[in-house]
Amino acid sequence: MNDITNRRDIHLLVDLFYTKVLKDELIGGFFTHLNFKDHLPKMIEFWSFVLLDEPGYQTNVVGKHLQMKIEQQHMDRWIALFKATLKENFEGEKANTALQRAEWIAWTILHKIHEKS
Repeated sequence: MNDITNRRDIHLLVDLFYTKVLKDELIGGFFTHLNFKDHLPKMIEFWSFVLLDEPGYQTNVVGKHLQMKIEQQHMDRWIALFKATLKENFEGEKANTALQRAEWIAWTILHKIHEKS
């Protein structure tokens, strides 16, 4: 398996990950209202920014989630699905960084949600 090295790899990661998410009984419902024709390019932009240092993504990813009723179990599943998608398709430094960043994002979102409540 190869590492994540370009935007095509990011697209594959995002597409495969959200395919899992949408089918998931625990967290799929959080995403059913989204128009994925619009959402997927934003996620590709985000991960390209995070992993490839590409400019362009400027949205506050944490702020987008603060109104959601996300609990620890939801973030644990999100991370598990992200990790599974990575392990099935990539290995290397960028793949490891992707998992670390995803875990940090999950922790931050959950912490900020519960901090405001």
